[in-house]
Amino acid sequence: MAHHGNTPAAWTAVTVAMLGFLVGGIALMLDPVSMAMFWVGCALGVASLVVFAVMAKMGMND
Repeated sequence: MAHHGNTPAAWTAVTVAMLGFLVGGIALMLDPVSMAMFWVGCALGVASLVVFAVMAKMGMND
């Protein structure tokens, strides 16, 4: 209860979300053809929420 986010579920979710922001940010700096790469970054951001929920249900959030 007093982990303050220092759990495997939190660390993994934050890592996946940061990867998504990195991919999306790089895509925005490239030419307009890279919009697919931008949406992949957005999908990784949403996937981080799913990763956290699944890992929390597995008990890795204690």
